[in-house]
Amino acid sequence: MKTLTWKDIKLKEHKKDAHKGDKGRVLIIGGSEEYIGCVVFAGLAALRSGCDVVTIAAPEKVAWAINALTPDLITKKLVGKYFTPKHYKDLLPLTEKADVILIGNGLGKNRQTQQFVKKIASFLVKKQKKMVIDADAFSFLRLQDVDHAILTPHHQEFNRLLKNSKLTQKSFQKKMKENVLLLKGPRDFIYTKTKCVVNTTGDKRMTVAGTGDLLAGLCAGFVAQGNSLFESACYAAFFSGKLGEAARKKREVHYLASDLLEDIIKVTNKRKGY
Repeated sequence: MKTLTWKDIKLKEHKKDAHKGDKGRVLIIGGSEEYIGCVVFAGLAALRSGCDVVTIAAPEKVAWAINALTPDLITKKLVGKYFTPKHYKDLLPLTEKADVILIGNGLGKNRQTQQFVKKIASFLVKKQKKMVIDADAFSFLRLQDVDHAILTPHHQEFNRLLKNSKLTQKSFQKKMKENVLLLKGPRDFIYTKTKCVVNTTGDKRMTVAGTGDLLAGLCAGFVAQGNSLFESACYAAFFSGKLGEAARKKREVHYLASDLLEDIIKVTNKRKGY
């Protein structure tokens, strides 16, 4: 099985004559009153990966909190405490403008939210829009519900996904369609329907809350910039691990996801001598 190395990383250069949006637009659908930081981590990671614009659609109180935390993220404020099917039509114009839609971070597990996510995911599949699926979405989505998506479960979420999909670890790869699955762990495995590679970068302390949100944001950011789903998943896994390795050298005892966030630009530009 192939192991990812620096030779596999081929980031796209920023064009001198580029305009705002040329490096990609990300839409994040997530957040709840219990989980605000998740979407902030994901959004800022996407921006620091090199994309131009990140918009977060979230319940209104969550969106206002995001605005208070950072001026870098645009928010779409939705009435209510959580997502419901009523928000479906409100988000369709935003999905049309986005190069990739990230769904799941901080959503919560409200039944109406689950109905909303299934409905929006079905629409995005029909439109062949690229997606990244993470976190709470694995509690109820099936592998069959998405296509042209990167899925980023850890092992417990992966088991839930398999159960929902009525698949096994031996059979799921044949049902992948055009999806890419990034199975997070001490070693990350990136699957398509025909191949699998392993990523060995990382640090044992990357179990701290927020690191998965950073990874999902990196995936979305790289997709928005025109990389394939498989390339984006590989780059995100590789650099996420490198962030942990860099943090270990600077912070011997412990570190936070926000510490990793600060290092993204430096780590992704290592070859340029930054």
